[in-house]
Formats: sequence, C-alpha cells, structure tokens
Amino acid sequence: MNGPLPPALSALIAPGDSVARQNEKLLRIAEVLIRHAEEMTEDRGAAYAQFQRAAMLEDQVRARTRDLERALDLLNASNAQLADATREKEAARQNLAAAIETVQEGFALFDAQDVLVMCNSRFNALLPDIRDHLVPGLTFESYLDLAAGSMHLGMADGMTPADWIAMRRRRHEEHHFILTQKMGRDRWVQVSEHRTRDGGTVILQTEVTDLIRAERAARGRMLDDQAQILRATLEHLRLGVCIFDARLHLLGWNGRLSEMLTLPRTRLREGMHFDHLLEQVQGQFVFPPGLSAYRLADWVRSVRRKENFSIEVTREGGAQIYAIFAQELPDGGFVMSLDDVSAERSALAALSRANETLEARVMERTLELEDALSQAERANASRARFVAAASHDLLQPLSAAKLYLASLSDEIESGSSARTLDKAQSALGSVEAILGALLDISRLESGNASVTVEAIALGPLFRQLRDEFTPLAALKGLELVIRPVEASVLSDRAYLRRILQNLISNAIRYTEKGRVFVGLRRRGPLWVAEVRDSGPGIAEPDQDLIFQEFHRVNGKASASEGMGLGLAIVERAASLLGHPLSLRSAPGCGSTFSLGLRPAREAPPMVEQGTAMGAGICAYPGGLLVLLVENDEGLSRAMAQLLEKWGVTVLDVASGEEALELVEATGIAPDRCLIDYQLGEGMDGLDCLEALRARFGPDLPARLVTADRSPEMRARADVLGAEILAKPILPAALSTFLFGPVS
Repeated sequence: MNGPLPPALSALIAPGDSVARQNEKLLRIAEVLIRHAEEMTEDRGAAYAQFQRAAMLEDQVRARTRDLERALDLLNASNAQLADATREKEAARQNLAAAIETVQEGFALFDAQDVLVMCNSRFNALLPDIRDHLVPGLTFESYLDLAAGSMHLGMADGMTPADWIAMRRRRHEEHHFILTQKMGRDRWVQVSEHRTRDGGTVILQTEVTDLIRAERAARGRMLDDQAQILRATLEHLRLGVCIFDARLHLLGWNGRLSEMLTLPRTRLREGMHFDHLLEQVQGQFVFPPGLSAYRLADWVRSVRRKENFSIEVTREGGAQIYAIFAQELPDGGFVMSLDDVSAERSALAALSRANETLEARVMERTLELEDALSQAERANASRARFVAAASHDLLQPLSAAKLYLASLSDEIESGSSARTLDKAQSALGSVEAILGALLDISRLESGNASVTVEAIALGPLFRQLRDEFTPLAALKGLELVIRPVEASVLSDRAYLRRILQNLISNAIRYTEKGRVFVGLRRRGPLWVAEVRDSGPGIAEPDQDLIFQEFHRVNGKASASEGMGLGLAIVERAASLLGHPLSLRSAPGCGSTFSLGLRPAREAPPMVEQGTAMGAGICAYPGGLLVLLVENDEGLSRAMAQLLEKWGVTVLDVASGEEALELVEATGIAPDRCLIDYQLGEGMDGLDCLEALRARFGPDLPARLVTADRSPEMRARADVLGAEILAKPILPAALSTFLFGPVS
C-alpha cells in the first residue's frame, strides 16, 4: 500500500504500534472491508456513508477547534494590550487633572456635544452654592441654569437671569470671546471661551478683582481731577454756566451765573431741580413777543433734543440783553449758558446806523461817479467820432500828397533829392498807417464797426499774406514760413486779414534773426491760427500791457514803425468777432500768438447788419419762437423789443429754473435760445443750456450771451459745444444767428 492512509483508517491505527502490528491491522481491515463489500446490502451502504460523514465532521471540528484556540490566544493578547492602554489613559487623565488643578485660572472643558468633560476646583469657585453640581456629564445648558440661579452671580442693572442666559448663549455661538463677569461681593472674573478643533469648548476664568479695583480708584482720582479742572474752567468763563443731569437736577455751576441771575450762592445748590430754578428767575427777564419761559421748559423736557435751544431776553427796561443757549449732553442731561450781549448788540445797532449813513454817502458818491462816467463816456464818444472824422479827412490829402510825390519820382532819378523824396514817401506811408490804425481803434471802441461774418477759405488768405510779407522779412534777413492750409472758418474777411497782418508785421518788426512761422492746427472744436517768432520774447508783467494803445515793449522801435496800436487793434477785433486770443512768451524764448477760429459749414451768405435793422419784417418765413433767459430786466426788455420789431415771438424768463418750468408746463420747443451766462443764484447759463438740450436734443439752436472772456468759462462752453454771443451784442451777429443758417 503506497501513499498516506485515509483519515478513517489512520484513526484506527495507534501511532505507537510497530510496523508489523500496523501491517497486521491493515490486513485484517482489508479482509473485513472486502468481505463487507461482497456481502453489503443497500441498508449497509447507507450506514457506511453515515460513518464516512461522521469521520469528516470530526476532522472539521478539530480544525475549527485549533482556529478557535489561536483566536483565543489573540484575544487574550489584545485584552492585555487594552488593559495596558486603559491604565495609560487613566494615568494620563490623572496627570491632566493634576495639571489643570495647578492652573491659577478656573478651567472647564466641554466636548462637541456641550457636555462637561472635566473642570478644576477654581472653576466657578466664587459661586460656592453651585460648585458641587459641576461634575462631568453636566450639559452646558444645565451649567447656565445653575450659574444664573446662583445668589453670588452679579448682573447688570435691569438684566434678569433669563437675559443673562440668552446673552451667554449668543456669545457661546461665537468661536472666541472674552467678557468681564461679576461674581461674589465686589469680586470680578474675566471669562474667555475658545472653540477646540473637534468642536469642544474650553472656558477659562481669571480673577481680575484687583485690576478692577485699581482701575476704579484711578478713575475716581481722574474724575476728581477732572471735576477740579471743570470747576476751574467754569469759574474762568465770562459766561454764566450751569449743568443738569438727565433727571433735570443741577450738577454744577459757576459764580458768574449767580451774579447774572442776582441769586445768592446759598440759593444755588447741587441737586436742585430745573423747575425750581426757573421759578426763581423767570420774572427777571422779558422774552421776545410770542415767546415765554415755557418755551425753554418745553425744550428741557423734550425726549429727544435734536436741535440746540437759543433765545435772547432783556432785563431792566431793555438796557441789558442776555443770550440763553442750551445744548444736550450725551448722557441725556444738558448744559445751559447765559451771556451778557448788551455791548455787542449796542455796537451792532451803532454799526447799522453807521452803515445806513455810509450807504447814503455811497449812493450819493455813486450818483456823482455815474454822472462823471456819463460825461467821460460822452467825451470818449466825441473823441472817437472826432478821430474817425479827422482820420478820414486827413487820409484824403495824404493820398493826394502821395500821388504828387509819385509823379515827382519820375522826374527826379537820383541824387540827394531822390533820397529826400523816398524819405518823404516813407513818412507819408507811416502817417497813413497810423491814421488807419487810429480809425480802426475809434471804430472798434465806438461799437460802430460793421462786420460781416461769412465762410472764409484760409488757403488763399495765407498765400496773399505770404506774398505780402516775404519781401519785408527778406530785407531783415529773416525766414518767413507760412504753411499752406485748406480750411474754412467763420469770420469777417477784412478784420481777420487785418488781425493776421498786424501779428505777422509785429513779429517781423521785433525779430532780429531767425524766422517767423505762421500755421494752423486743430484744438478741440476750433481751428487755431498761430504766429510764432524767434524774437526777444515778452516778460509776463508786460504781456497784458502790449495790448494797450500806444504801448511798445521795445523802446528802440521808432515812430515810423508804428505807435503801438497794432496789438490793440488785434485784441479789440478778435473780441468783436468772438475769436479767442492768447499769448505764450518768455524772455529769450520768442513769442507765440494764437487766434481761435470757428470752423465753417456749407452755408448761404449771412444776413448783414443793415438788412437785419431794416424794415423790421421777419426774414424767416414761418416766424420764430425764441426763448430768452436774461436776469437783467433792462437788457431783457431792450432785446425783446428789438426781436419783436423783427417779427420774432419772444418767451422771456429771468432764470434757468423758470425756463425749465415754462417749457415743462407748455411743452413748446423753442426755435432758438438766447441764454445769459450769469443768471444770479442757482444754475448758470451753461447749466440751463445743458438741461434744455437734455429735453429737446443736442441740436437745439442756442447761443450763450456773455461778457465773460475767462478761459474757464470758454473751456466749459467748449466741452458743452456752446457757441458764444459776446456782449455788447451786435445786431448783425444777433440777426445772423436768428435768420442765417443754424450752426
């Protein structure tokens, strides 16, 4: 028999048998099995199968028994380790308890479910009536109920135990907080709660009684010092001052108050009620008509004194005047002062009388000055008319003299006579230029200058100026550069040419070397013509003086080169046409004159002054509705009369607000708007124009009427795109705006 025995057979053979004995047993077993197999019936086969299953189950039980023995060994080892861990945990807990017991503060630990884990003996030691109830397992809510019910827990005035519990619940929801809590009789602890990482809560209680008492003592000393300072301050004031608390009881006062109220110091005492004091003094004063002491009493009893109280009262027949002023304090009390203002009111009355006298004198002097101004204006008008007439009459014989000298030049070819003739012609030319300048000045000053605003092409004008001044610049060795341009502007052709002529001739006259440049560039909505030179430059103090008549910065210039009228004409003509004129210059850096020009659009010829002032028939077929916003009554009446004479319907108002109300009420859109810039208080002309354009659209035809030529005003007007009609208003310019094409 080879191989291991089956388990059933191996169980019948004892391990201690010899080999021979084992073989004998096996042979006997084999014989029995063979015989059994030969003689086995159906029932015996079933019994044998049961025998085999029993043998197999016995083997499985033994295997399971061995597994259980191994598991039991592992369990015993785990129990031993658990016992060791339990001992270590208990030792750690005892160590932790011993450690927190040594902490000087009260300590308590609640877990994430707000259940007390542990605390030391100092935790709530100042609440001895609840100390025995603070044991592990106590919930935080139960702890709050115990603490709120302690007879030793201190609470703020008006706070109930329920309020205290609600307060601690709210604070407990915070992750960290600190508060100062009164415990026991005049004992204080600082309570701080901190949330742990696992959601638990650590509460620390530190007694701060000594600190609170020290702060209280320091505050008391400070209050005593402040009271002394306040007393000294009150006594130093020249006002009578008294202070009342929220219950209207007197807290403090100064000696000046008792003097003003003529009350003995013994009648003023701390704690006196305001009503008692008012009864003693109200008969001393006379209140303004319609008012009485009860007005002050009503203010004092107001729950909320939003505004201060002030009133002036008199005494002793009105000879003495007192100002009473009362103001609420943060704690609900109030402070009241009494000031003797008799001298100030007397001085104001005297000053008022003096002002009335002075105003009368000023009015008288103003009338005298107006008379003198009228006389000066009449004299100036007469001078202007005389200069205009004289200049015109003198130009006639001067022209004839020049013709005579020209005829002589053909007969005198050379020699000293020819040189004398050239000098005479040059002198007559200078006189003619001076007279022409005087005539221009007189026309511009008199307001009788006739202008025709039209579209002017600058290209041909610049070419004419280049041909005219290039030879003059070459004689002085200067380079004249006039850059070609292709642009059209709105201006008067004659005056624009005269302005540019004077600027270019001035630049050539005062430039010794270098060049003179004339060009055009765009700046915002305007074309800007610039004349630059490399001359000596003009100091800032002289930059305003050069535009005055007969003023020349360079004293070397001779009378034959002009009398200082060129820039005066430039300034007045530019102002007349509404062209902004500016100067940039510095000594040694040359000068740049800039002239702002409005771009021209395609338009038919403008209406001239004579046409507008003619028969008084409206040149606009459908009739015009003009909104006139002018706060000067005289100017408004004069302009409305002129416009109505031309057949225009005028809606005149005195302010921007009235204009907006009028168009809002009527719903009528005006055809044109004339808006004065300075309209007094409220919105100015630009604000009014902006509001009107917001209602009727940005293309609303309008002009800003003003005498203000400041850069600030013009900058605002440029931003809004507002065109300016300069004062004094010329009928031609007004007619152009009304009846010409709308720009």
